Amino acid sequence: MDPLTDRQIRSSFVNCTKGEAARLKLPTDFAELPWEDLDFLGWVDPAAPLRAHIVRPGGDGGAVGISLRVPAANRVGGFKSSICQICLTGHASSGVTLLVAPLAGARGREGNTVGTYICADLACSLYVRGKRQPKLKARGYEETLTVGEKIERALGNLDAFTARVTG
Repeated sequence: MDPLTDRQIRSSFVNCTKGEAARLKLPTDFAELPWEDLDFLGWVDPAAPLRAHIVRPGGDGGAVGISLRVPAANRVGGFKSSICQICLTGHASSGVTLLVAPLAGARGREGNTVGTYICADLACSLYVRGKRQPKLKARGYEETLTVGEKIERALGNLDAFTARVTG
């Protein structure tokens, strides 16, 4: 992923107001992000821990940003392990969180949302590349896909979620 500027990130959001985008806090390590290892930028807002954000590069040099909420009672049902629906990395249940996105446009202003279970640290790109390991790896399967195939699958899953948000 090519590095994005503060302005590109803030102007990319499709499901929040310009004011909300202007007020969000970028990752605390923004200047040191490993852009070459990222397929999308994902972070929990350092000033609002119940808010998270994902920014996916677009095909024309632009980007699509999605603002997300962490529900107050965010439990993955007491499961011993869970799987991220974006990168399919298995984690102990605390490593996956439900993130809910208001829909873009009028439907979102009416309160409609969609949600998905994602790596709690939003580091899917690093898990796919083996640069980060889950704290307690879920057991049960070994994948034979190449890193490139895993990246393609994760981006396809993220694009499907983005399509649900944007309608």
